Amino acid sequence: MQAVRARIAAAARSAGREPGEIALLAVSKTFSAAEVRAAHAAGQGEFGENYLQEAVEKIAALSDLPLVWHFIGPIQSNKTRAVAERFDWVHSLARAKIAQRLAEARPAARGPLAVCLQVNVSGESSKSGVAPDEVRPLAEAVRALPRLRLRGLMAVPEPSDDVALQRRRFRGLRLLLEELNADGFGLDTLSMGMSQDLEAAVMEGATIVRIGTAIFGERKYA
Repeated sequence: MQAVRARIAAAARSAGREPGEIALLAVSKTFSAAEVRAAHAAGQGEFGENYLQEAVEKIAALSDLPLVWHFIGPIQSNKTRAVAERFDWVHSLARAKIAQRLAEARPAARGPLAVCLQVNVSGESSKSGVAPDEVRPLAEAVRALPRLRLRGLMAVPEPSDDVALQRRRFRGLRLLLEELNADGFGLDTLSMGMSQDLEAAVMEGATIVRIGTAIFGERKYA
């Protein structure tokens, strides 16, 4: 954990940023509630999950801790209620229909569900997310819904060891956010960067980096 925080801090300083501007999201999918509890004891408070049933069980088992839960996987229509009821954040919103269902299912007592739109910045046909030219219409639709708060954009670029390419893709996401903010959207979140490319993401303005392997080790199953 401390090694990851040191990497974030070093990248932030290289970019002329304060390390405190970048939140560390520990991706705990496939890891046990006990492992999450140990990470919390080491100072980590925010956790990301991809697999809903596994996450629901973990959230229940750890309900005694003040954790912030982020859903970062694809959302199917039949899973929207469980996501809306149990999570604090959704990073992977890519369809207006899913946004509508999340808004309808969000308990008023929990306050607005923070959401990011997932953008397919590398154009992979197998990758979830909207194309860059589809971001604005979706953002407008989400902004109009009750019980959701549109916070920003998220991307999972195609893996690459080319740092220049990594930065170019992350820069594209940042520019999209800046375009929306120029029209008054008031977004404050860029969820981008994982274990292998967090430095490039921080250099291009990431405010949340999603780190699994570098914290927990290799995940236990696909």
